[in-house]
Amino acid sequence: MNSLIRLELTRALRNRKFLFFSVLYPSILFLIIAGKADGVTKVDGTGLTVPTYMMVSMASFGALTAVLMGNSERIAKERESGWVRQLRLTSLPGRGYVLAKTAGAAVVSLPSIVVVFVVAAAVKQVRLEAWQWLALTGAIWAGSLVFAALGVAIGYLASGDAVRPITMIIYFGLSMLGGLWMPSTAFPRWLQNIAEWLPTHAYAALGRAIEESQAPHAKDLAILVVFFALFAGGAAWLYRKDTLKA
Repeated sequence: MNSLIRLELTRALRNRKFLFFSVLYPSILFLIIAGKADGVTKVDGTGLTVPTYMMVSMASFGALTAVLMGNSERIAKERESGWVRQLRLTSLPGRGYVLAKTAGAAVVSLPSIVVVFVVAAAVKQVRLEAWQWLALTGAIWAGSLVFAALGVAIGYLASGDAVRPITMIIYFGLSMLGGLWMPSTAFPRWLQNIAEWLPTHAYAALGRAIEESQAPHAKDLAILVVFFALFAGGAAWLYRKDTLKA
């Protein structure tokens, strides 16, 4: 299993196209969205300035990109190529394959978070306490496991040809409706009511609570736990189903 994890890490770090979209793309979006915003004006309904608010949004978006886009497409293609079937003939347990995929995505998601933080601090002068930077990094990195499980589930659900459009629809839908690209307070009230129950909204809310030196809301934690259980359970069921087909 350790050998497969090392292989996944090497493949993830060598994929320049994937690294660009998961590591640099969120930082570029941050500069576009928050580039002209001052460090005084607050986002409605929060005590955070636009750069501080969007920093967490784009860090969460970068981690989401790494674990969701990376896992789903690779798993679907490896199923079609027969690579997953070959691995089943070895002593590697099923959980080892899933763990290796998650570890490879997690390695890329961490730099995407850190780069957004560095850009926000250097360009927009976002200033937080040392414990807040550490807590933000840990919370966003750990929270990305929810979407890593979703990526595994999609990879076993969709074929190699269908996985990309399915993943893109889910990816952009969760990002936009969850308030990662713009504050959800700008949505119509009925859309805000929907956004509050999405995992991406709860995910970013963890970071914003840390920025405001508050404890995360129990509702947001509960939403993430429930969605993680659903995604992980679905991934496990689809993996077993795929195994029986083989």
